[in-house]
Formats: sequence, C-alpha cells, structure tokens
Amino acid sequence: MNTTLPTPRTALVTGGSRGIGAATALRLARDGADVALTYVRDEHAAKEVVAAIEATGRRAVALRADSADPEAAASVVHRAAAELGRLDILVNNAGIGVLGPIGTLTPADADRVLAVNVRAVFLACRAAAEVLEQGGRIISLGTALSRHAGGPGSTLYAMSKSALSGLTKPLARELGPRGITVNLVQPGAVDTDMNPAGGPFAEGQRAANALDRFGTTEEIASLVAYLASAEAAFVTGSEWTVDGGHSA
Repeated sequence: MNTTLPTPRTALVTGGSRGIGAATALRLARDGADVALTYVRDEHAAKEVVAAIEATGRRAVALRADSADPEAAASVVHRAAAELGRLDILVNNAGIGVLGPIGTLTPADADRVLAVNVRAVFLACRAAAEVLEQGGRIISLGTALSRHAGGPGSTLYAMSKSALSGLTKPLARELGPRGITVNLVQPGAVDTDMNPAGGPFAEGQRAANALDRFGTTEEIASLVAYLASAEAAFVTGSEWTVDGGHSA
C-alpha cells in the first residue's frame, strides 16, 4: 500500500487557540501542514496562533465554532476543507472539564460536558469521514484519568473522555480500508492555563508522576505530530498514554 501523504498537508485542530491545541497547530505547521483552528471566545489568542503559523511559511485560518453546538461541530470540518482546499488531518482537541463531587454536578453540567467532549467529537469524525481522502488521519485527545483511576471529583470529565475509546477502535476498523488511521492520545498532567504547574492542585499531581514534573504542551504535540505523519501509517485504533509515568 502506498503510504505517501500529500505535501503540503492540511489539518484542522479544534480548540486550537491555546494550550495543547495551540502547540499542536504550530507543530503541524512546522512539519509542513496548512492549519485551520477553532476557537469560541478568545479571538485574540486565535489570531496570535495564526500569526505564529504564518511565520513558519504555512497557511492558517481561525474559525469560530462552539463545539457545544451540534451544527457548528460538524460544519466546521467542511469549512476547514473549503478554506484549505481539502482536509488530511483532524485533531479533536476541544474539550471542557466540570469537576466536583458527584452530588454537586447538575444535569446541565452533564449535558454541557457530554456535548463538547463526546457529541462534538463524534460529529466531527462523521464529517471528516466524508472529506478525508486516502491516508487521512483522525487523532483525538482524551485524558489519562479515563485510562487509569482518576481522583474524586473527576467522574463526569473522566466518563466523557472514556467514550473516546469506544469511538476510536471501531472507527479505525471502519475507515481502515481507506487508509485512514484513527488514534487516541491520553495526556496526564500537562502545564496549561487550565491546569498550571504552579496551581493549587499541582503538587499532588507532580508527586504522583514517575518523572516528578508536569508535561509540556509541546511534548503532547510531538506525539500528535507523529500519529499524523507518514511514519505512523500502520498505527491505528490505538491509545497512547503520555502521563510522565503516573500509571507506571
């Protein structure tokens, strides 16, 4: 089978205006991809990522899309393909976390988390299946909390991310005959503005890791970039835990 990918490639990174998403969008650009990224509110941050991508010589576009809106979650894939001319890589990075004791979590909390973390990913994958060509890539971002035991207060978040395992494996078999790979990355404690390495809950997370530190967004992006590359053409239906040895 020919595993050669088109050059340049094109990618859509949801939630690409900050954190792991921004690092991934920039890494894919440095590896030769034109990139579309989505944002919800922080247009300024999205424009900064676009400028950083364009500084590498690649094309970039920021698309406003709220993953909680089912129509937007699906249509942004087609918008990205139209803006870039085609779509080769989908990175499902956008996600939210609502944490707390289960008794404090409301039906509205559950609806919101499941809409963004589960339904939006499913709808984006469904849309991507319509536009990705031979050799396409779908990579989703989960959490090591759903792969291994999470702590109290993480029930809703871990449950929502666990659903991505159930999506990844059968979708990999469904799209495999077209040479499209589908994989899931499970990050552990990563230094972002949502979970800073200097935050109030950081000490326990750091101590639980074999490496005694937080990961960086660039380290997660490097794994996503590998899964998006031609070298990973035989890797599909798999889960990749990158948690600094928390589960060791």
